[in-house]
Amino acid sequence: MKKSTPIPSETKAKLDAYLRKNHPEICRHWFDEIEPVGIDGGTLSLLVREPVRRQYLQRTCLVQFTEAAQAITGRLLAVRFVGDENIETVKPLGDFVSVGAPTELDEQLVLSPDYTFETFVVGPGNRLAHAAAVAVSANLGGAYNPLFVHGGVGLGKTHVLQAVCQMVLKQKPATRIGYLSCQSFAEMFMACVKSGRMQDFRHRFRGLDVLVIDDIHFLSKREQSQEEFFHTFNTLYQSGKQIILSSDASPNDIPDLEERLVSRFNCGLVARVDRPCYETRVAILKSKAALINLVVPEDVCAYVAARIDSNIRELEGALTKVRGYAMANKVEINLDVAKAALADDRVSTSRSNQPSIQMIIDAVTVYYDIKLSDLMSKRRHKSVALPRQVCMWLARKHTRYSLEEIGGYFGGRDHTTVLHAVRTIGTRRDQDPDISKAVDRIENSFVRQTPVG
Repeated sequence: MKKSTPIPSETKAKLDAYLRKNHPEICRHWFDEIEPVGIDGGTLSLLVREPVRRQYLQRTCLVQFTEAAQAITGRLLAVRFVGDENIETVKPLGDFVSVGAPTELDEQLVLSPDYTFETFVVGPGNRLAHAAAVAVSANLGGAYNPLFVHGGVGLGKTHVLQAVCQMVLKQKPATRIGYLSCQSFAEMFMACVKSGRMQDFRHRFRGLDVLVIDDIHFLSKREQSQEEFFHTFNTLYQSGKQIILSSDASPNDIPDLEERLVSRFNCGLVARVDRPCYETRVAILKSKAALINLVVPEDVCAYVAARIDSNIRELEGALTKVRGYAMANKVEINLDVAKAALADDRVSTSRSNQPSIQMIIDAVTVYYDIKLSDLMSKRRHKSVALPRQVCMWLARKHTRYSLEEIGGYFGGRDHTTVLHAVRTIGTRRDQDPDISKAVDRIENSFVRQTPVG
């Protein structure tokens, strides 16, 4: 790096403060590691040692950092993100994830520094996929090959794929990784067919150490692309190179996919990713909040996790909405703020034709005048235990959730606890008219949508 003009020591603090005030949506906890190194020819150089982070900033945050640099210096500066001298001279991310303007054959998905194994929250629904991905990272081509991860939208499949890429690049920076969407693969293939550059296309893909394709189900009904991918797959597999694929369906359930591809996708490990349970959703919210240095109280995490039970993407959206509402009203995040922010949202649930657990919880907490955090806590006092048991009984009656799932909603309790609650309330309704009346009033409140209290 050329010798540059030194900058004041307080520049870093001012840069951070400006970004967190004006662009909190882009801020991450690792921004603290960014080091301003000087100004050279009207350009502020910011040292970012981690290649993936440097690429991410260059592609997604350059405008915001440029604005911040100009605002705090009062100068018309440009911004560039650089590495150490010994890093700048190499391309540690390989052809498909290298810094710089992509060519036709360099179409790619940008790796996100947020998507690492360290930030991946493991739960019952994704434990197999996570374990397999970690194993693959440590033993390319030797653990599970191919690794096929499938599941619904927004459940963390992309996170798994990117975590593998980043772990491999940390361990072996020279590894040639091709990471892209299936749509990009198909479009690049057709472009090369039309331009007569198939030799370049095949050389690029068949010379990789790791091929990672997101949304492989996009191959459906694309006969030419399926043919080319079949031969690419065979070449890499026979060479002991790692193949990792994701899809919204299992290999057997992808329509109009050639049988020979189905067979090859099934020859490795097929790992399904399911909806996260309540406990996992709470942990995910805490993890997402930590990434952006956001303070979110326990009861807010519990409320959002109980309200959003479909996928991680909607959880993130709810958290963003709560943060935005708090910022707009210049207040700290609390339970009332969360309820107000999400008041107009339709409760997200895969069982939308049934009363949701959140509807049941809301009715119970209103009737008994208790906090959501108490309901989810480990407290066993009668004032909390009874409402919790009522919640479990109603959830068992009005939803299709299993005992294990219901237990997960209520602080990660065992299914035997839920079964005990169901039997207890069932017996007490028959023996205690007051309990029976209370349960009926709560039940009517969410079934008929009438107030309680």
